[in-house]
Amino acid sequence: MFGAADSDLQNRLSSALAAVMALRAELASDPDLNARWLAVKQFQADRLRATYPDLLASPRYREPCEFFLDELYGAHDFDQRDAEAQRVVPKLAKMLPARAVETLLLAVQLDEMSERFDSGMARQLRGPVTAAAYAAAYPSVGSEAERERQIELVSEIGQALDKLARIPMLSAMLHMMKGPAEMWGLSHLHHFLQRGFDAFAGMGGAREFLATVRQRESTINRRLFARDPDPFRSGD
Repeated sequence: MFGAADSDLQNRLSSALAAVMALRAELASDPDLNARWLAVKQFQADRLRATYPDLLASPRYREPCEFFLDELYGAHDFDQRDAEAQRVVPKLAKMLPARAVETLLLAVQLDEMSERFDSGMARQLRGPVTAAAYAAAYPSVGSEAERERQIELVSEIGQALDKLARIPMLSAMLHMMKGPAEMWGLSHLHHFLQRGFDAFAGMGGAREFLATVRQRESTINRRLFARDPDPFRSGD
């Protein structure tokens, strides 16, 4: 019924998971750096909620916006989800359509890129993570093009979820997988896929939502590299 993930896709997912888990292990080995890294992530989570009050208040866009803020940009880490996936990549590839595995790969690639940037910011920031301190450190961590690629990855994940939401019977399959996923120790991974699928299926088309996110994040990115004195303000 669904196209299975091939060995190349499985290998890429395994490699991406290994890379992001190694980076998080390195951060965890330095308590001071780890604390600053978590502070950076919390600042970003708070900033994002301040950037999208209209989407969060929208009946149509609230669920996908919450999914993005919690599951892609969230202040919590994803060690459990990634450890689950790393342990059962071959089984995962047989259980899910290739598109779902590709979506997970994109999410892990975004994790790895985001964690590199966030750890770089944590190394730059020694005091409280304020808007001014964050803006001052931002241009020294990653290039403008690399940051723009980070934003593109978010859009690609959204597009992938939008396509998944159009696959007949996938919703029923994901819901039926909840019990087996919990039994096999895959509850966090199943939650990620199920929540993303439901959020995008209920939106009825993601083009406007994704365009809004990309436009706002790209604008803020340009302002930060231009050292705009108020990079997080609303509007152009």
